[in-house]
Amino acid sequence: MDFTPPTPDQIFALKVNAGIDELAAHDRFAAASADMVEAIAEGIGQFAQGEWAPLSRIGDLEGARLENGVVRLPAGYAEAYQGFVAAGWGAVSAPEAFGGQGLPYALACCTLETLGAANFAFTLLPMLTVGAIEAIDHHGSADQKALYLPKLISGEWSGTMNLTEPQAGSDVGALRTTATPIADGPHAGKYKIKGTKIFITFGEHELAGNIVHLVLARLPGAPAGSRGISLFLVPKYLPKEDGTPGPRNDLKVVSLEHKMGIHASPTCVMSYGDNDECLGEIVGAENGGLRAMFTMMNSARINVGSQGVQVAEAATQRAMAYARERVQSARAGSPDKSPVAIIEHPDVRRMVLRMRALTEASRALLYYTAGQVDRGTLGDTAAQMRAELLVPLIKSWGTDVGCEVASIGVQVHGGMGFIEETGAAQHYRDARITPIYEGTNGIQAADLVTRKLGLENGGVLAALMAEIAGDAGDVTTLAELAKACAAVGEWMTGSASLDDRLAGSVPFQTMCAVAVAGWQLLRQSRAAETEGAPGRIARSKPVIARYFLSRVVPEALGLQAAATAGAALLYELDSESLTA
Repeated sequence: MDFTPPTPDQIFALKVNAGIDELAAHDRFAAASADMVEAIAEGIGQFAQGEWAPLSRIGDLEGARLENGVVRLPAGYAEAYQGFVAAGWGAVSAPEAFGGQGLPYALACCTLETLGAANFAFTLLPMLTVGAIEAIDHHGSADQKALYLPKLISGEWSGTMNLTEPQAGSDVGALRTTATPIADGPHAGKYKIKGTKIFITFGEHELAGNIVHLVLARLPGAPAGSRGISLFLVPKYLPKEDGTPGPRNDLKVVSLEHKMGIHASPTCVMSYGDNDECLGEIVGAENGGLRAMFTMMNSARINVGSQGVQVAEAATQRAMAYARERVQSARAGSPDKSPVAIIEHPDVRRMVLRMRALTEASRALLYYTAGQVDRGTLGDTAAQMRAELLVPLIKSWGTDVGCEVASIGVQVHGGMGFIEETGAAQHYRDARITPIYEGTNGIQAADLVTRKLGLENGGVLAALMAEIAGDAGDVTTLAELAKACAAVGEWMTGSASLDDRLAGSVPFQTMCAVAVAGWQLLRQSRAAETEGAPGRIARSKPVIARYFLSRVVPEALGLQAAATAGAALLYELDSESLTA
C-alpha cells in the first residue's frame, strides 16, 4: 500500500479547529501565514511519503537489534533521519533564540502526525526529543540551554525521558536512582548518577551524534515519594568545551525489550553509573523534578494522542484500499449476481465509515487542543486551563480510537487481516502500546477527575460543556451529551466520594472526549458547507460528521450510567474471590 499524506484534512483542521489564521494575527505567530501553513503541511507530506513510509514495513519485520552494546536499525533509517535533520522538521515550533522557527505548536503537531502515519515507530525518535527540548527550555540554566537546545532542535542530537524503574512502574515516587553531588575536582557542581531505568524509547542508537538523557533521580536526604525527586541531564557523550561530543559517559544499554509492536523503536533498559562515573547536571531546583517531569509529560501526552490519530489514519488508508480492490460476493438483493468489491457491502461500508469518522474526529480534537495550547502561549489563561483539561482527553480517547480503528482495519481485511503479509496486523500491534505509555489511560482518567475537574472548582469543564451545548444547534444528541458531561462533573465535584469518582473516571473521560470531538467535527461540517472547502472535503465531511453525531455520540451518552454508578459494586467481592 502506498501512503498518501492526509494533507487536505490536516490543513482544514488547522484552520477550523486550531484557528491557525487567528493565531497568525498575533505578532508571536505572524510567520504562520496561509502560504506558510500550506507549505509546511505539504512539504512534510512529501517528505514522509518519500523517505519514511517506505521504511515502515522493513522496520516492523527487521526491527532494532542490539549488537555488542550498539543498537542497529535497518538499512535506510540513518539516511532518512539525516534527511529529517537537514530539512529542519524538528524546529517548527521550537524557540527561535536557539535555532527554531517559533511557529505555532499546532503546526508541529501536523509534522509529527504526518511522519507517524507514514512510519509510526520511527516517529518516536523526534517525538521524545520534543519533550527534552521543552523541559530544558522551561527549567534549564542559561548555559544548559545554550549548549543543548540548538543541537536538540536541529535533531543533530536526540533526547529521552528516563522515568520508569523495574520496581516502581507508574509510581515515579518509588524510584531508587541516586544523584550524589560532586564537591571537588574538575566535575565539581555536577552529580554522579547511579541506577537502572526501563522502557527508554530510543535510549541507545547511532542515528544522532549524541543522546541527551533526562533522568529522574533522588538526592541524598531528599524527602520520600514524589516530593523528593530531581531531574538530571545526562548525555551519552560528555560535551567538550566547543560543544562537540567528547568522552563516553558511564551509561549503557543493557537490553532491548521484545515487544508486540513498534519494532523499529528500540525500547531500552538503561544502566547508569556501573563504574560510579556517570556524570549529570541538575535541571531546575533540587527536588523540583516532578514539576519538570510534567512539562515533559504534558507535551508527550498530546503527542501520544496524536499517535492514535496517526495509526488510525494509516489503518484506514490500508482498509479503504483493500475494500476497493477485494472482489467477493454479489451485493445483497441485487439482481446482478456478479461479485463486487467488498466496499459495496453494507457492513464493510459501515466499518470504513466508522474508521473515517473516528479518525477525523480525533484529528479535530488534536488540533483543537493544540490551538488552545498556542493561545495559552499567547497569554490567554482561559485557553491554557482549557488545554490542561483537554490533555487527558486527547491522550486517552485518541489512543483508544487508534486501537479501535486498527482493529476494525483487521476486520475489513477478513482472514487476510490476521495474516502478517497484508500489513493490517502491524497497525493493530503498534497501536496497542499507546493507551499504556506516558501514563495509562486509567491514570489520565484519574488526572481528569482529581486534578483537571477541580480547575476553577469545576468551572473549566462546565464552561466547555455549556459552550458545546449552546453551539450544537439542532444536533440534539451532541447537546444532550454535553449536558450529561456537565451533570456528571457536578456529581463528581459534589456528593461523590474519591472512590466513586475514580470508579467512573474512564467512562466519564470518554464521554467528555467524544463531546468535544463531536463539537469540533460539527464545526468542520459547517465550514465545509459554507466556506468553500476542497471538493473531497466538501462532499464527505458533512456525511462523516452526521455519522459521528448520530452513531458515536449516542454511544458515549450511554456511558453516563457507568460514570455515576459508584465504586460499591467493584468491592463486593474481596480481592481473593475476584481473582481466584
